[in-house]
Amino acid sequence: MSTTGAMAHITVKSPEQMQELGRRLAPLLRPGDLVLLTGELGAGKTTLTRGLGEGLGVRGAVTSPTFVIARVHPSLAGGPPLVHVDAYRLGGGLDEMEDLDLDVSLPESVVVVEWGDGRADAPGGPEAALEAGADDVREVTVTGLGARWADAGLPALETC
Repeated sequence: MSTTGAMAHITVKSPEQMQELGRRLAPLLRPGDLVLLTGELGAGKTTLTRGLGEGLGVRGAVTSPTFVIARVHPSLAGGPPLVHVDAYRLGGGLDEMEDLDLDVSLPESVVVVEWGDGRADAPGGPEAALEAGADDVREVTVTGLGARWADAGLPALETC
C-alpha cells in the first residue's frame, strides 16, 4: 500500500480557478501517474482535467468521456499523453481499462479517472477530492500517494 507523500487543501471559487488548478498540477505529473478524481456530479472533475490537459500540452478538447468511457489526448509538447477515463460505468474497476483497447501505453501516459474513488489499489499519483459548496465554491483536497510526492510541491497549489 502506498503512503501519503503530501497534501494540499485548496478553496476554488470559480470554474476558471478550477481549470487553473489543473494547469498548475500538470507540471508535477509524470508518465505512469494515475490521478483519481472524486466528487459529486458538477463538482468540477472535468474542468480540473481540462486544466491538466492544457498544462500537459495535449491535443484535442478535454470533455467528459461519459459516453465513450475513455479518451486519449496525445501530447503536442513531447510529453506524456493524457488518458481521461470516466469510471462511473466501469463496474469491475480499473482492470476493465485494459479491455478498452486504448491506442496508448498506460505506463507512458498520465491517466485521469473521474469517479475514481475505490477504483484502484495503490495508485501512483495524486487523488483529488472535490466537494461542491454554495455559489460555485469548491473545496479541493489533493493527496499525493507514494514517496515521490513528499517533495513534489503539492502544498504550493494552495496559493491558487
